[in-house]
Amino acid sequence: MISSVSNGKVKKAAALGKKAKYRRETGLYVVEGPKMAFELPEDEIECVYVTENFLRSYQEIAKKMRKLKCMELVTDEVMKAMSDTESPQGILAVARQHRYEMKDILKRQDKAHLIILETLQDPGNLGTIMRTAEAAGVSGIVMDRGTADIYSPKVIRSTMGAIFRMPFVYVEDLKSSLKEMKQAGICLYAAHLEGAKDYDKEDYTRDMGFLIGNEAKGLSADITFMADACVKIPMSGKVESLNAAVAASVFMFEAARQRRSLGCQ
Repeated sequence: MISSVSNGKVKKAAALGKKAKYRRETGLYVVEGPKMAFELPEDEIECVYVTENFLRSYQEIAKKMRKLKCMELVTDEVMKAMSDTESPQGILAVARQHRYEMKDILKRQDKAHLIILETLQDPGNLGTIMRTAEAAGVSGIVMDRGTADIYSPKVIRSTMGAIFRMPFVYVEDLKSSLKEMKQAGICLYAAHLEGAKDYDKEDYTRDMGFLIGNEAKGLSADITFMADACVKIPMSGKVESLNAAVAASVFMFEAARQRRSLGCQ
């Protein structure tokens, strides 16, 4: 049993939870909680740390984890030192990051339904968008380097497991990637307050993607210019805009509704 918070493995896990740079350098990240740990693909697990209380309380999950040769027992104090949460649930896994490329996003059997994020910075928004994307049948997520780190513990928790199933990629040059999408026949719709049409007046049954911008500034002019059309969500009252994750959800589920009605999804 690991009982010292000065242990090298403990320090490594704690650093992975706190430092995006360290996650990028190592290609690792941490997953906390029984639900997420249970869904984590076994071939991506580097090590699992559990407490005695966890082994007693979650016997089914503990049985699966015992099959792994990399499970280690830790004290409650050590688990708290490694964890990103105030009340750890007794299990933390260190896992290898899954790497996708743009070709994985563009490769498809059904019509493309993409979400493209420019400098989205709130981890909660990013995690919610990924979770919603899976529910709405999105085929992939594309992000620029200014977007929050998808492997931060807060994003991981917010995805509720969708991160293990939803293809995503960070790109160095978003404009070049948008050109690549357009060359592949993907129609781009920018979520914009000055959109020419309401969001439900466009056809999303084709190969398409939604452009979602920064929470405070929205989409940049250069990225907006790349869109085939700008669409807006009509709103009542004095509200000027919606939360980025909420707006993205509206767009994604409208596309899902249209595709269901035509048997496209």
